[in-house]
Amino acid sequence: MATVAPAAEETPRTAPARRGWRRLPVVHQLRQSVGLQRGMLVAGLVLTAVFLLTALLAPVLAPYGYDQLRDADGAFGAQQPPSAEHWLGTTVGGYDVLSRVIYGSRTALMVIVVAIVLSLFAGVLLGLVSGYFGGWLDRVLVVVCDAVYAFPSLLLAIVMAIVISGGQSSMWGGILAAAISITVVFIPQYFRVIRAETVRIKGEAYVESARVVGAGHWRIMTRHVLRNATRTLPLILTLNASEAILTLAGLGFLGFGIEPTAAAEWGFDLNKSLSDVTSGIWWTSIFPGSAIVLVVLGLTLVGESLNDLADPRLRSRRSADTGDVGETSVVPGGSLGAGPAGLAGIEGTGGNAL
Repeated sequence: MATVAPAAEETPRTAPARRGWRRLPVVHQLRQSVGLQRGMLVAGLVLTAVFLLTALLAPVLAPYGYDQLRDADGAFGAQQPPSAEHWLGTTVGGYDVLSRVIYGSRTALMVIVVAIVLSLFAGVLLGLVSGYFGGWLDRVLVVVCDAVYAFPSLLLAIVMAIVISGGQSSMWGGILAAAISITVVFIPQYFRVIRAETVRIKGEAYVESARVVGAGHWRIMTRHVLRNATRTLPLILTLNASEAILTLAGLGFLGFGIEPTAAAEWGFDLNKSLSDVTSGIWWTSIFPGSAIVLVVLGLTLVGESLNDLADPRLRSRRSADTGDVGETSVVPGGSLGAGPAGLAGIEGTGGNAL
């Protein structure tokens, strides 16, 4: 009897902890996915993780600085082919290609973070206020956000680069120019999502109950409406992050990017390698271009996979031979059954739920 008691005590403690990490956002979606859907999600997560680690560990991984032209043995030399000293060769300006590609991931990550933070703050706040109060303010904000879609993000980025940096492509000038232009374009997306959810949620019974007990507008908006209106934002974040990288690369490719002495940027390096392609020098363009493609592909795969898993109609079920189903199964009639427990609940109804 003494040996059975500890096991009985450990089960209630370990079960919630085990369920806790399984309910984490990425882990939860990964457990739901199967087959090709899981392969796409895993591939996207791997590419995204490599991008993040490369950006965070750029000073450790890069053999040289992004603006370094010489070492103890002398100058690197321009357009040198891949070798033991320079694994990916050197650019037309004499910079190490591998170091520029690695440090370019840090610049891209900075633009993504700044653009998404600004977009979230402005878009969520405007959508929450517009959907909750309605009236003339709601109509004005909707018209303004619709008008913003008429402005191409890349054209706006060029204008902002000139306004912010004055034609001088410094590191923070280029980052802010790309981030602010992306922010203006992304705000309507977050605004529409939060506004639609706020309009739906403010009519719920628990919101009306909060008004009855005397809760203020700010408390209702932050504690009751905002928490339930932001569930779909992670899906938008991943898709917008890939668009932010493309906008930054397009800005640099057109010559409005960041100078190589200020920071490394993939689009600018592609612009400088255009003349190399016709001369048979392939290494100065293929590696920055491949970095853009792989990072955008990884973020897009994650975003599309999460979008499919969020829709019960597109979500795949686990194969029958595993004896289990997806983490959340939609039951006709509006009830939810999670895993085997949900199936047991359906069987217990005697088929009335169907």
